[in-house]
Amino acid sequence: MSVVKELETSVESPKEIIFPSGELLSEEPPLETYLHLQQLLLLIKCLDWWWKKRQDFFSAGNLTIYYSPNQIKSKDFRGPDFFVVLGVERKPRNSWVVWEEDGKYPNIIVEILSKKTASIDRNLKKEIYQDTFRTPNYFWFDPETMEFAGFVLVGDKYEALKQNSQGQLWSQELGLYLGIHDKQLRFFTPEGIMVPTPDEAAESAEEREQLAKQEAELAKQEADSAEKRAELAEQLNELLAAKLRELDIDPNSL
Repeated sequence: MSVVKELETSVESPKEIIFPSGELLSEEPPLETYLHLQQLLLLIKCLDWWWKKRQDFFSAGNLTIYYSPNQIKSKDFRGPDFFVVLGVERKPRNSWVVWEEDGKYPNIIVEILSKKTASIDRNLKKEIYQDTFRTPNYFWFDPETMEFAGFVLVGDKYEALKQNSQGQLWSQELGLYLGIHDKQLRFFTPEGIMVPTPDEAAESAEEREQLAKQEAELAKQEADSAEKRAELAEQLNELLAAKLRELDIDPNSL
């Protein structure tokens, strides 16, 4: 047998690579669209910035809530698009497990509607949030059609919230309005000021700083101009006094 043949027979043939199945199960609801993702991030960023000094809340997006009365995670779970729980420690969590959080459910939930989920969000989820979660505020928003609605829990039932003159809905849980701006759902203060993102807040601060610099420069220019006018007036007075003296007139006598 040749050396080449020996080498060929001594080398093992490569093993077949087995890839995992593409049908992987996940308890987290899939994100629907780019607009969907951007809207969730926007709500989280704005509220986290607005409450940056608070440590008594938890806000999340597309996170599973487990609420089984038997304390098992194989059933009785939902993944709201955005929710806030008040009166809890502000810390990262991989999921919200009701029985591990003193039985606390979200104080506010926002669902982002899509063609696939709209019916469930308007019906089944609304019923669960009303009857089981007992969530005081429930809102939904469609970034495609601009459909926007909100509900407050009164007794055992949700009652539709009425929009103010700006088309905004009040959340007594957050102490903020929710409303549409530039085709996105945003938070607004009771005074009607939009809660900014960190980037918007930084830009606004930079703009204020720039404006302050411009105002300071303008004030300096006005002060310099006033000083020059005073110097010019003094020079004119001296020239006038000298001219009067040439005419044998005492300037102080005038």
